[in-house]
Amino acid sequence: MNEQAKAAADTTAAVMGDLGRAARAAARIVALAAPDQKNGALRAAARVLRERTAGILAANGQDLDAARAAGRPDSFLDRLALDPKRIEGIAKGLEEIAALPDPVGHVMQEWTRPNGLRFARVRVPLGVIGIIFESRPNVTADAGGLCLKSGNAAILRAGSESFHSASAIHACLVAGLTEAGLPAAAISLVPTTDRAAVGLMLQGLAGSIDVIVPRGGKSLVARVQDEARVPVFAHLEGICHTYVDRDADLTMAVSVLINAKLRRTGVCGSTECLLVDRAAPQGTLARLVGALLDAGCEVRGDDATLAADLRVKPAAADDYGREFLDKIIAVKVVDGVAGAIEHIARYGSQHTDAIITENAATADRFVREVDSAIVLVNASTQFADGGEFGFGAEIGIATGKMHARGPVGVEQLTSFKYIVRGTGQTRPL
Repeated sequence: MNEQAKAAADTTAAVMGDLGRAARAAARIVALAAPDQKNGALRAAARVLRERTAGILAANGQDLDAARAAGRPDSFLDRLALDPKRIEGIAKGLEEIAALPDPVGHVMQEWTRPNGLRFARVRVPLGVIGIIFESRPNVTADAGGLCLKSGNAAILRAGSESFHSASAIHACLVAGLTEAGLPAAAISLVPTTDRAAVGLMLQGLAGSIDVIVPRGGKSLVARVQDEARVPVFAHLEGICHTYVDRDADLTMAVSVLINAKLRRTGVCGSTECLLVDRAAPQGTLARLVGALLDAGCEVRGDDATLAADLRVKPAAADDYGREFLDKIIAVKVVDGVAGAIEHIARYGSQHTDAIITENAATADRFVREVDSAIVLVNASTQFADGGEFGFGAEIGIATGKMHARGPVGVEQLTSFKYIVRGTGQTRPL
């Protein structure tokens, strides 16, 4: 490493060290903050977001210009883009988080032992949460707001693709914190796009970070899982499936499938693979595939799918188990619900999978045997969203099984402690 590179690395390390210490100090304050104070900060931030819409759009324009110059695909631009409607949605999201019950101090369970000791399991914040994300600037507000509501401090690291947009949104959050009398470091934004900052966060910033949440592509998540020295809420690829059963209502299936794939192709809940029952009524496959193609979606399929429509392209081996995040879908014909379950177990990412069927027994088997964080019956996979679950927003969809699974909202951003009250009891020898 030359002297210039070493100086830059030292500067980044110093900045990140200061950021971590300030967040740790802020975490102690927000952990004890009254619900009204936290809610006031969130509502103030929402107001400032609306007031600064023009500035946020200008910052977003810088990011979009750079993305277009870099030749980014339309699906990427959709994830990155903001408009007045989306900014209003971000502001409403903060207000919805403020309206949620405060999880901190909630008594989850109480009991009394024969010796008179009274036990309570009570929700407490996790501490400092590091969120590393790439192209979706709304994560700035969603993650910051959820962390604050749950009594945690947040360190947000935006990717270079969304840095200007995230900075403009973060400034609104800081304004809300300041107005409510809470430390600005309660929601910090890493002030550099230097990739070394990610490595320092994954190492825990000398004990300052308690949990890491990655929001991004496969390479980011892989790096986080390989290098993290603190617990990770894994958010793996959204390799989501929609299975159309022999007993499906075909009109419903077409409607749900088009929404599941094409409502927004760049979100993690977008269906990436359609599975169709080999025993479905004649014409089912052609109708589903035709609807996708007519809507502008590229279809890559197996031999049966190729025979159903001349516009279908042959699927490559790696198209199954691939997150396209674009107007592309893989299609495969399977042998009933057992074949669908087997395919999902082999190629899925345990994120979100759906079945379309009118057969209750088949639906019950699917939801019992598909081991994903979210399993839907007769509904679009695009409901894989914390707001749709009533969580106000989400930091991500956790696909692991430890602590948090599915949409990570305010409750999932807490742990618990036991409080034991006695009247002088001692344990017998």
